[in-house]
Amino acid sequence: MRILPLDDAAATLEVAGGKGASLARLARAGLPVPAGFHVTTEAYREFVAPFQDRILASLDRPDAIAGLFAEHEMPDATAKAVLQAYTALGDDVPVAVRSSATAEDLPDMSFAGQQDTYLNVRGDTVLDAVRRCWASLWTERAIAYRTRNDVPHDEVALAVVVQELVAADAAGVMFTANPVNGVRDEIVVNAAWGLGEAVVGGQVTPDTLVVKGGVVTEERVADKTVMTVRTESGTREEPVPEERRRLPVLDRPQAIRLAGLGAAIERLYGTPMDVEWAMRDGEPFILQARPVTGLQQEVEEWNDSRKGDYLWTAGNLGEAIPDVMTPATWSFVRIFIHEAMSASTLPGLDLVGNIGGRFYMNLSITVSVAKALGMGSRLSAVEQVFGKVPPGLDVPPVKTSRWKIVKLTLPMAFRIRKRVKDSLATMPTFLATARQRNEELRATIAATGSGVELADLWERELLPYMVTACRALEAAGRQGGATLVWTRDKLRRMMGEVDAEAMLTGVNADGSGELASLGPIMGLDRLARGEITREEFALAYGHRGPHEFEVSHPRPAEDPAWIDAQLAEMTDAQADTGALLAKQAAARDAAWARFARRYPGKENAMRARVARWNAVVRDRETTRSEVIRAFWALRAFVLKAGELTGHGDDLFFLPIEEILFVLRGAEPTRVAVRRATYERYAALPPYPTLIVGFFDPVRWAASPDRRADLYDARGTTVDVADAITGFPGASGIVEGVARVIAGPEEGERLKQGEILVTTLTNIGWTPMFPRAAAVVTDMGAPLSHASIVARELGIPAVVGTGNATMRIKDGDRLRVDGERGTVEVLPS
Repeated sequence: MRILPLDDAAATLEVAGGKGASLARLARAGLPVPAGFHVTTEAYREFVAPFQDRILASLDRPDAIAGLFAEHEMPDATAKAVLQAYTALGDDVPVAVRSSATAEDLPDMSFAGQQDTYLNVRGDTVLDAVRRCWASLWTERAIAYRTRNDVPHDEVALAVVVQELVAADAAGVMFTANPVNGVRDEIVVNAAWGLGEAVVGGQVTPDTLVVKGGVVTEERVADKTVMTVRTESGTREEPVPEERRRLPVLDRPQAIRLAGLGAAIERLYGTPMDVEWAMRDGEPFILQARPVTGLQQEVEEWNDSRKGDYLWTAGNLGEAIPDVMTPATWSFVRIFIHEAMSASTLPGLDLVGNIGGRFYMNLSITVSVAKALGMGSRLSAVEQVFGKVPPGLDVPPVKTSRWKIVKLTLPMAFRIRKRVKDSLATMPTFLATARQRNEELRATIAATGSGVELADLWERELLPYMVTACRALEAAGRQGGATLVWTRDKLRRMMGEVDAEAMLTGVNADGSGELASLGPIMGLDRLARGEITREEFALAYGHRGPHEFEVSHPRPAEDPAWIDAQLAEMTDAQADTGALLAKQAAARDAAWARFARRYPGKENAMRARVARWNAVVRDRETTRSEVIRAFWALRAFVLKAGELTGHGDDLFFLPIEEILFVLRGAEPTRVAVRRATYERYAALPPYPTLIVGFFDPVRWAASPDRRADLYDARGTTVDVADAITGFPGASGIVEGVARVIAGPEEGERLKQGEILVTTLTNIGWTPMFPRAAAVVTDMGAPLSHASIVARELGIPAVVGTGNATMRIKDGDRLRVDGERGTVEVLPS
């Protein structure tokens, strides 16, 4: 069988090579493949048989092998069969003569381009083109490629495909899965003028169209400077006429039609395909198809910034959830938000979002609601919670009428008021029993024997417990109305920044209970003094850490070495913690004395108001701690689900709804895709604190001009301020060496008396604070973790600077003014 028809079923890999076998399969499936025939590997072997040994002996001398092919004539029977098959195509038909190796287009490698192709071949010159294709099996490049891929040289053979050359108006390549992001349901079509060689060879930047679900979702028209055209003796590259360079090669219906052919080819092969195509007079032809090699793992897009032109902030709760979230965690966080922040449930208004796996809140909604309700003058309260909006940054409003916002908001406000009242009534009982209930739930989870039982436990006990904890946090934060904001503002007006901050400290000192943010270092202090046992310390604080919302992260108490490591860090700071608290107590007493002298008769009322402040802060911190304890139970639930189903930690990459399906017998889906998506986002640096409009985390991370404080898709620019300023923390002016730390895992780098500079802090950072001379953060506000802890310990702090980590280098000498909220980089 020296010659086979193009669609012959005998045209297998061994007989027709990879390209030929693929074209035969496409032709048999009825796809529009140009007419042609195969010159089989039998014809090749017959030709090289007389000098095969000399070929193998000359692998280090490709020129000598080329000479062997040139000096031997094609056997008469083969030449006659080739010319008969060529004549059957038509009168002097121009053809493409393409090499097709038996080691070509294998599933785990691609030999595309290793052997030669000849275009616009006519008449008897077909024979010479076939012989030159055979010789190209032994070029230096082809020999080296096979050597690298451990393909035995004595086993390869070459077939040749001869096909009618399509007089293409346009041509290109098509990928039935997106080669950039790995998305399997996106077909990417590249198109250029003329024959496809300029595209395949990389001489031209083609147009790119992305087709998804039968619709063109993206289209980029390139400046196409070169095209491949036919000549009398072959082909050549020539400039594209100026008037066509920037015109689209394909219209959208043509692209969709091509994508339909690509989808059919993928169904035929059962795998994503790389397809070469040509278009003549609007009719498409398929020239080649091979499996896509090196396809990037498919990823999803987790990006709520696509929902509109909003201002998103990572301030406040984003500081407590600093990590890229697994799908399981995000599903739990959504439950948390729904129950702890009822205002997030406004229909059609998404108050929270997931951008690149990170938690953000929609400030556009907050600002729009405040203005709609006539509270625009009180927006300074928003900054105290979420941090400052840079001067000159215009907050895009929600595109909803004021009347609609009012209509949505007022009924919700009444519902929240009633729910908060009910939750406040049950909160003392919940807090009194929360730790024990959590321990019992984790024990019950550990003892559960089947997936169905565990799913029932979720619905019967675990979810209601989670809801109760979240509603307690909502009630604790809303009790007393605007106490947290207005008390501080009033004191600042009456006494100034320094005394106001001193008077608001002492949350731990009034005998009413412990401030949860200080709990770990206070507990370590008691443990070191022998006042509590290691077990008591682990039960009280083992759920708190820098990654406490992320359920795929172990809790600190799960690490047997955790307590010893904490004690080792605490040894040097233990005395300093007590000294700091004592110093702040003295400052607090002195400030109250000044208040009494300045405002006779008002001290008792103000002390009652500050006590209320302290109670609200303490309740908010305590209930938040119990929510985190609930997340420990959620982690135990997912781990047990993985154990019972045999899917292990794969279940961290499923939302809770799908975990429940798996527990009841379903198979998990898209785990690999979600894991790859998580890993892709987790590898990027933390995103900007403020984002306006659509934000692509990958593209942002690749930009050398990226900013950590702000990204504005509108293209407007807010200059990075010359001065580093933020919210004042505790009073005092400190000079010292800056230690810029990316995460709490680097905490040992902070030496006693250095200034901690970082993006944000949460409770996992607390043990570092007694060592710090001052604290400076990019993110934060007066009610954030860094402010509360620094204020209690009397450590000068400037929080919410927006750009401190952009402006300060590790080892810089700084002056931190905790009263004015300024940071100065001193000359070295």
